[in-house]
Amino acid sequence: MVLKEHRKRAGLTQEELAFRANMHPTAISFYERGMRQPTLYSVFILSGVLGIKASVLVEELEVYFDPH
Repeated sequence: MVLKEHRKRAGLTQEELAFRANMHPTAISFYERGMRQPTLYSVFILSGVLGIKASVLVEELEVYFDPH
């Protein structure tokens, strides 16, 4: 999904991303697999760690889930 693509582009493992974002690796796994949705706060933290704007993640998710 979108988070996984950005994480891989950044050259990070789930564990590294979780550590840098002060989150549990299981949370990252759940977010990437769509089993849980991050809070808005978490989106800002994750995007900061990944070096992108939060709006980029949100926009890409909108495109991913757009049925048209």
